[in-house]
Amino acid sequence: MTPLTAVGDELQQAAEHGRICALAAKGQRDLQRCLAAHPQIFADGPFDGALTSSIAMAIAFSAPSSTAAELRLTNRAVLWGFALDWQVDRLASSGAELDQLVEGQLLVVDGAPAATDDALGRFLAGLHADLAAVPAFATLGGAWRAAARRTLEAMRREWHWKTAVRDGLRPPPTLAQYLGNADNLACTVVNVAHWIRTGGSATAARIDRLVDASDAVQRALRLVNDLSTYERDLRWGDLNAIMLVGDRTVVEQELTSLVSQATDLLDELRDDCPGEAAYLTRQLGYTNGFYRSTDFWGVS
Repeated sequence: MTPLTAVGDELQQAAEHGRICALAAKGQRDLQRCLAAHPQIFADGPFDGALTSSIAMAIAFSAPSSTAAELRLTNRAVLWGFALDWQVDRLASSGAELDQLVEGQLLVVDGAPAATDDALGRFLAGLHADLAAVPAFATLGGAWRAAARRTLEAMRREWHWKTAVRDGLRPPPTLAQYLGNADNLACTVVNVAHWIRTGGSATAARIDRLVDASDAVQRALRLVNDLSTYERDLRWGDLNAIMLVGDRTVVEQELTSLVSQATDLLDELRDDCPGEAAYLTRQLGYTNGFYRSTDFWGVS
């Protein structure tokens, strides 16, 4: 490769990075409008510009061939997941309060209007309306509802786990149980929403296999997250895979195995669903790189 060719390649690569960052900037502006429109659920501390930037950047680099309009729904689905996580983990102070939160969200998932005092439900209702307006929702809406229910139940289950462990009422879950509850990370529910907006006939025909692959990526990302946020989880009283086994090396080895399982499933999908397989692959790689340096939550 001649120096001139190398310079040309670097310019082209930098231009592509710039294009993707511009895609993310458009996404962040929309998310900032969401924060401004729903101040009851997006508190100033945790829901700041860095969080919306991180969300928009992650989605833009996972789906760089999509347009800003196509990614608007995906970005908002991620924001809902963060808001739900914050209310479950940081704000719910009792089982009754948690049940009210989760049951309200489940009703909206099934198409009911949100209660007048349920700000998070109103945000989800807007997301549901945007999804339902996409023609593919007629075919894939059931997959999204199923993923949303799993996410809500997984968050509720982990709240009860950590509360019982804190109060000495039960031992921590096993690593296998913990990974079986990885829907609390809210990745697959976002991915199905993304495919409703961006997918084609091949997506609908293979949605079960895509969800399986997404779940495999989600389990791997559960451990990517835990390896990065162990110290914060100790401070917050959250569960973390390292706490369950007492050895970071064991978690790292499990992550290697989960990444291998996920990439095998993705390889099987590439011929039939190349765009969806590339999206999940980039999601796995980007998030792994992101968590090596920082976390989505900026609060300590």
